[in-house]
Amino acid sequence: MQELIQQCKENNLQAQAKVYQLFSGKLFALSLKYSRNRMDAEDVLQDSFIQVFQKIHQYKNKGSFEGWLKRIVINTALQKYREKSPLQLVKEEQDIENEEGLVLDIDEEKIDISDLLQLIQELPDRYRLVFNLYVLDNFSHKEIAKMLEISVGTSKSNLSRARLILKKKVENYHQIQEKA
Repeated sequence: MQELIQQCKENNLQAQAKVYQLFSGKLFALSLKYSRNRMDAEDVLQDSFIQVFQKIHQYKNKGSFEGWLKRIVINTALQKYREKSPLQLVKEEQDIENEEGLVLDIDEEKIDISDLLQLIQELPDRYRLVFNLYVLDNFSHKEIAKMLEISVGTSKSNLSRARLILKKKVENYHQIQEKA
């Protein structure tokens, strides 16, 4: 892998194509989590790889290369949302109820992963971003606050609201499935 990365640093197009081939599937799935639809995810992925090859000289072979790529994808997705329109993150800081009460009861037998991803994509941008960063990508509220330029309390509030909305969406999904 280090040799392939070095070749990319030397602008070797075949090496760049190999890196794209190796990582595009995983990175597209990540892009899809942060995008409203497939077309937006494709744009995020394309812009991310442009950034990767422009900044590959900054990768110093410390830490996971895949992790470095994922960080670029997430940052690219967040930047695209900033460019489109302000995120309008909820700035209310409230006492968050015990988050254990907001845990989603998701039975893999009852909801397909693609349907769950679709429900997550339907969340309002401000909630979807915080939900994905915290729940799916394991960022702390402190890290999310820094990335989105919000307070830690706002991050927690947005996560709480995202979970409530998603919980209702999953419950509605189950009701529709039971009637079918």
